Amino acid sequence: MAKVTGYPAYGKYLMGSPSKIRPVADLVRHKAYPEAMAILDNMPQKGAAMIRKVVMSAAANALDQNRKLAEDMLYVKELRIDDGPRMRRVWFRARGRADMLVKQMCHISVVVDEIAKAEA
Repeated sequence: MAKVTGYPAYGKYLMGSPSKIRPVADLVRHKAYPEAMAILDNMPQKGAAMIRKVVMSAAANALDQNRKLAEDMLYVKELRIDDGPRMRRVWFRARGRADMLVKQMCHISVVVDEIAKAEA
């Protein structure tokens, strides 16, 4: 695994389909932290709330590890939505039949970094 540069945070085993969360992630990838938070605050999707929590966690990690940083100096360097395991449930139907109800999970990985580092 490659070394992560920046300040990472992970959200694992989140109940949500990766295909529904990825379009939300595309809107905030490579944006400044305050801009990304403003976008996520104003979106109605469930995935926006999930991504918002993980981005806030990554920013908190950055500010805790480096006291010289401010929120204005951060940007979303990397944002990945990976597939998680699927929960399978039996869905009973008429006439003694059954279908499979598949509930998808995802893993969200966020890395924030300083803007000055990106330009240098």
